[in-house]
Amino acid sequence: MTETYTLLDHTADLRIRVSGTDPADLFQNAGLALFDLIADPVRLKPREIIEVAVTGDDPADLMVNYLRELLYLWTGEEKLVERIDIVHLTDTAVSARVSADRYQPGRHEIRNEIKAVTYHQIEVSRTESGWRAMVVFDI
Repeated sequence: MTETYTLLDHTADLRIRVSGTDPADLFQNAGLALFDLIADPVRLKPREIIEVAVTGDDPADLMVNYLRELLYLWTGEEKLVERIDIVHLTDTAVSARVSADRYQPGRHEIRNEIKAVTYHQIEVSRTESGWRAMVVFDI
């Protein structure tokens, strides 16, 4: 999983740079990076498919809202995401189908307790090699 995102130095928070070949790949990789930071994905056994749909004012706002919705699956429902399929994506809307596993203390190792997805230094941009996002998580 670490080949699609890089953990960057940031005081008291987690900051990542995510890459993707196209916008859908970028959003998929950002969601998977979030859950890779939360828990070791090796022991996940997806048992549930969840539909996620969010909107935003622009691609950066959409990224924050999308990651917040995914983070709620962990903080609100104790679900860990193993797979994400982007079903539909525009500059202001995304819908995805995620495969999730319910957290089990003896089976899942929690790496980081992420409290929130922030707008601090948020960036979604096209690069010469594809797409990139910069995201800061409050821990």
